Amino acid sequence: MATVDVVDETFLAVAPARLAPEFSDPAVWRRLWPDLALRVFADRGDKGVRWSVVGDAWQGSMEVWLEAVGDGTVLHYFLRVDPVGAQLSPRAATREAVRRQRAAKALAFGLKDRLEAGRPPGVPPRD
Repeated sequence: MATVDVVDETFLAVAPARLAPEFSDPAVWRRLWPDLALRVFADRGDKGVRWSVVGDAWQGSMEVWLEAVGDGTVLHYFLRVDPVGAQLSPRAATREAVRRQRAAKALAFGLKDRLEAGRPPGVPPRD
């Protein structure tokens, strides 16, 4: 099991094709995850991206899976990493996991706010 293991899901009322470009640009990855060195393992287009985390600080895997559900998309986020060189104490590993869980939810809610802007509740998404 990875030292830091984060799983998150958030529903967005937008089509996967509208959400996928948010994860296609390496410059965006560096802004979203500045401390993770990422290499694409599988670009799945409108279904998301899988990365290998290959940096000097963390190694492991990360995935954004975009699942079409109803009139929108469930954004699934997975991060499984271990520190390079030194082990984290259980307390430090928990703090790091919680920090990354909060960051994942902030990312998802930020996308939700921007991409759903102006859509009244109960109204189908604009795509």
